[in-house]
Amino acid sequence: MQGLAGKVAVITGAGSGIGRALAHALAKEGCDLALADINEHNLHALTQELQHPGRRISCHALDVADRQAVFAFADDVLQQHGSAYLVINNAGVAVSQSIAELSYNDFEWLMNINFWGVVHGSKAFLPHLLANRSGQIVNISSIFGILSMPSQGAYNASKFAVRGFTEALRQELCHTGVSASCVHPGGIKTNIARAARFYRGIDGQQDAERAAQAFEKLARTTPEQAADTIIKGIKAKHPRILIGQDAHLLDWIQRLLPAAYPRLLTRLLKHH
Repeated sequence: MQGLAGKVAVITGAGSGIGRALAHALAKEGCDLALADINEHNLHALTQELQHPGRRISCHALDVADRQAVFAFADDVLQQHGSAYLVINNAGVAVSQSIAELSYNDFEWLMNINFWGVVHGSKAFLPHLLANRSGQIVNISSIFGILSMPSQGAYNASKFAVRGFTEALRQELCHTGVSASCVHPGGIKTNIARAARFYRGIDGQQDAERAAQAFEKLARTTPEQAADTIIKGIKAKHPRILIGQDAHLLDWIQRLLPAAYPRLLTRLLKHH
């Protein structure tokens, strides 16, 4: 198992949810932290929580959809910290809408953050990691990067893309000393459903509050539990990290019934 003490960890989307939990967990592991988020208030509050003698923490207001800003962020991190070992591309958003009614504005907004944000973060730090012949890139996909659901076409597209990108990257990194892992969370108790651009739910209904409440009932894993699973996967350099019993179950269903799983999931959703 790889130790993380003394390593510099970079986290995007660090101001809330899984990113925030990862920041706390990696601080306990003894990491120095470079934390980025578009929400400066959340970011500064988190930085204050994590301040500790001997721990170097930098915070960076960042829109991961902005390629130039991400590359400037990488330069800033390397200047302030001297190096980076762990890069976690975590920032993400959601849109719930049928493909027929999905606007290009919403589709591009989501893809620019969920997919291009991962690409920007990976490519901005990759030359440094390769030069050091050491480091790990961890990209956050979703269980929706393994199977698809109605009204989640844009989200599915972004998370399948993250999965394909990361799996190809991992193969390219063989024998370089650098590794890449793809994370597939199931339902996590975060604010992503309430923060989503919601128009139409999985069952066709259009009540955003009802959809958020339904998600919260189904989400069984806390961000802290998710962070613990991710860190264990990082230490073991697992190529794919599934989070939550629901993610393991849905992954198994998709493998067993690749063509029939949509009908089974429809029945399960109606039951719940």
